Order: sequence, then structure tokens, then C-alpha cells
Amino acid sequence: MKQKRVHIVTMGCQMNVYDSEQMLRLLVPLNYRSTLRMDKADLILLNTCSIREKAEHKVYSFLGRVARMKRLRPDIIIGVGGCVAQQEGYRLAERAPHIDMVFGTFALGRLPSLIEQVKRQKRQIVDTNARAASEPLCVKGPVLKAERATAFVTIMQGCDNFCTYCVVPYVRGREVSRKPEEVLEEIRLLVENGIREVTLIGQNVNAYGQKNGQGCDFPELLGRVNEIKGLNRIRFTTSHPKDLSERLIEAFYRLDKLAPHIHLPVQSGSDRVLRRMNRGYSRDVYLRKVENLRDVRPGIAITSDMIVGFPGEERVDFEATVDLVRQVGFDSLFLFKYSDRPNVPAAKFSDKVPEAVKGERFSTLLEVQSEFTRKKNRALVGTTQEVLVEGPSKKLPNQLTGRTYCNKVINFADDMARIGQILPVRVVEAFSHSLLGHPVDKGYVEYSGENGGISYAA
Repeated sequence: MKQKRVHIVTMGCQMNVYDSEQMLRLLVPLNYRSTLRMDKADLILLNTCSIREKAEHKVYSFLGRVARMKRLRPDIIIGVGGCVAQQEGYRLAERAPHIDMVFGTFALGRLPSLIEQVKRQKRQIVDTNARAASEPLCVKGPVLKAERATAFVTIMQGCDNFCTYCVVPYVRGREVSRKPEEVLEEIRLLVENGIREVTLIGQNVNAYGQKNGQGCDFPELLGRVNEIKGLNRIRFTTSHPKDLSERLIEAFYRLDKLAPHIHLPVQSGSDRVLRRMNRGYSRDVYLRKVENLRDVRPGIAITSDMIVGFPGEERVDFEATVDLVRQVGFDSLFLFKYSDRPNVPAAKFSDKVPEAVKGERFSTLLEVQSEFTRKKNRALVGTTQEVLVEGPSKKLPNQLTGRTYCNKVINFADDMARIGQILPVRVVEAFSHSLLGHPVDKGYVEYSGENGGISYAA
């Protein structure tokens, strides 16, 4: 069988990154191998995200670019999967007639048969059949991309919270968890192939095991992952505040491999807006959980998501959000302007905030958070942090990149370092989104016991 080449473009969250790797595993029996060159591919797959309007626009922009390629090489198969595919279905196929197939989030496991169907029938195929799954798809096969130190591992998918602005329950379905034994087996295989850090992912990992009778909740799963030999670090995302239990908070104290960083999306600092969002917690509840996290794990890095301009957000609501950001002092913040998404309740709210006001509030909050991020990064200058080497820097030539225990990106030069190695690196300069460092000879450092992972002092 002639070897064929597939080029996959991934847009969106960590779940999409994981799903793209699942696609590659599914295509191995069809003799497809990955290529970085789209112009050399026999099959082009776009894995899409619809969580924000901007992300959806990127999908159609990309499809416009590949239209010319399809005209020049009509034998190329072009497929669109992921959340936009699930959401738009036949509308997407009609808008982009040059694509060969549209496959939704529930059709991932059917990808090989859909490709064969396109080859046989020579017509456009759409599969957005939302068949309920008892657990997320897991394709067993060889570990891909051997030269890496970190990996995402899906433990659950879907969401039962139905926040009024969020499309996830409609494109990813209801919450389903994987069997813990299956998760542990996958992580052990990854570790055997050089992975030193795993990030457990799901739309709401805190709810892991609460449905479909797995008999293991998230704190227990973390404890079992912590026991895997050869694994150095554990992270997880995304974590819904209302499901952040005391046992999960205590895991940051009990588990030595659990990195001191949590992404805890708050979305707004106003109780009135939080109720309209159907978030299920109040401002005070969120702040108490932040306080508990910092009591249990001093120095823990806390990041969050925030939406400005939610329908009905008044000036006083926005000021409450700014106040919460100042009160918490997040390490970083993913900030978004509200945009209507299909089928969600908030799209029907009549009291929309004008775009100009959204833009003004976005800029104001961005500057407030930037001040905290710069301050926290500058505080690390002169310290030495344990860094897991992840590979060459994408932005700085002749530099390596990695992350500190608290998830800070740091670039440094070291001709001897290897991917997967953990090195002490002294921070010499701080920027808005990263750090610059120099490796430290471990033979000349002394353990200092500072919070936020192991650090060293000369």
C-alpha cells in the first residue's frame, strides 16, 4: 500500500490538540503519516474550535486559503472536524463546497470510514450524528511525536453546567468520564516513551467520575497518577470553581508531583453577572477557594478566564470585576470580549453591551492584569527555578524553552540539555509573557526551599 501524507491543522483548546493526535492514530492503519508541509499532503484535516466568534472566523479564513489548493489538486481530500463542524454541519458544507467531508466531535472514531466513503463515492460527506457515548474515545496505538517531554491526556469530555454563554454542551455533549485504569495505562505508556509531564484535560475535570459509575473521583485519580514511576509533574485543566472540592484543594498539599498551578476561570467579579451566566457560585465563594488554595500551597500560581461585556453588564459590574482581579492578583488572565454563540441562552438576551464599550473595558482590564503579570515575573529575576526542557524555542534562535513548576515559560541557551531533562535555571530577565534564564551548574547551588516548586540559590 502506497504511503500517504496527512497534514492536520489544530485550532482551539488542549482537547483539540489531543483529538488531533487521536486522528493520527486512527489514520495509521490507512497508511497515512503526518507531514508539516500542507502542499505535500494527500489529506488535509482542520480541527476546529467554536468557543469564541473570532475562532470561528479563523476557520472560514483557512478554508478560503485551501480553496485554491483544491482547484490545483482536486485529488486532495479536505476534511473539517471539531466543534465548528459539529455546530454548523451542512451549513459549513454549503458555505465551503470545495471541502470533501465535515465530521463532528461525535464522529471522530468514524474518521477512517468517512475517508474511504469520500474516495468511493466522490461526493461531499457530512457526519454530525450526535450519538451519546458512554465514555470518551481513546484510540490505542503507538505514542506519537517521541521527541517531547509533555503530553495531554483526556480524562473526560462534555459539560453539564450549561453556562448561558457557552456552546460546549451543544458541541461536546454531556459529561462522560474515561475508566481510571484506561487513563493510568495511557500515562504509563507515555512515560515509557519519554514523557515527564502530563496535563489531565476535560471541559470540567473537577467533575471526573461523578457520572457513569467509574468509582473514582478526581482527587483519587490524581493520587493514582501521582504514584506512576518516572512521571515528574502533573497538571490539569479546566477546573470549574463550583466543583473545586476541599479534597481537590488538599491534593496540592498531599501530592508531590502535582504542580503548584491551577487555571480557575471566574468569568466575572459581579454576583449579578455570575447569576446571569449560570456559573453556580458567588464572588465570595470564589475568593474563599482562592484563599484556601494559597493556604494549602503557598506560592501557587493562579490563572483565570474573564469575559467583559456580557449582556447586561453595567459599569458597576465591570468595576466589581476589576476589583476582583486586583484582590486576587492572578499570575495571568485570558481575557475575552463577549460574543454571541449559536443556540446558547445569552444570544437571546436583549441588553447587549455596545462593541465600543466592550473594547474600552477589555483594554482597561488588560492593563490592570498586565501590571500584576509583570510584577510577578519581575519578582522571579535572580531566583533559580526547576525547568522541564520541552524543546527549541519557537521565538528565540539557538534557545531552548521549558516551564517552571508554576507554569512560567522560560527560554535559555544550553548546548548540553536534552528534552525531558529537569534543570535549575537562573532567571535573568522578565517579560510580559515569558522569562529569560541561564542554566546553573547543580554542583555549585544550594537548595533554598522557596515556594512554588524547587528553587536554588547560589
